[in-house]
Amino acid sequence: MAESTGSILVTGPSRSGKSEWAEHLALSSGCPITYIATATKDPNDSEWQARLQRHRDRRPNHWQTLEVPKDLAIALKEIPPQNRILLDSLGTWVANCLELKDQDWLGQQKQLIDALVAVGSRAIVVAEETGWGVVPAYPLGRQFRDRLGTLTRTVALHSSQVFLVVAGYAVDIKQHGREVPDLGQNLGQTFEGGKGQSVKKVE
Repeated sequence: MAESTGSILVTGPSRSGKSEWAEHLALSSGCPITYIATATKDPNDSEWQARLQRHRDRRPNHWQTLEVPKDLAIALKEIPPQNRILLDSLGTWVANCLELKDQDWLGQQKQLIDALVAVGSRAIVVAEETGWGVVPAYPLGRQFRDRLGTLTRTVALHSSQVFLVVAGYAVDIKQHGREVPDLGQNLGQTFEGGKGQSVKKVE
């Protein structure tokens, strides 16, 4: 795999194989690996503990593991420059930070993006695709979905490769796809009439 200036993003739905693909990429690098786990332990949830154990069992013993539920930007800055970084996952990190107010969350998000840009191609980042189904019925669920979706899109923008993993297959969508332009402002101008033109709003 050719070196580049951007990180690698691996995203996909539950049980798609995204973590396994990210681990494969890390192993293929031939570098020392620092694995950043964002999940927190819950001894009262046996199913969650079993999930975490499956991840642990797959990881080679010589990998360094850091458990970082919140302070990702700080942790990324402290990892030795010769190490490849595997961060799993953004979704759990977003869930851990849900109590933050919108402005504080934006600051936290910017710190992470800046830290990922600084480590560049050393980082492999795993994210979950949670917004493919129905809109959550409760506000906290919608907040989680929207924050994770926006964060994943921002990380993808700064990544050199973006793998979508579905049903056990990985595709580099940055290589084979086209970036969606940000039309928010232009659409708003068009709706209001654009260059001085009048557009009738439909009530």
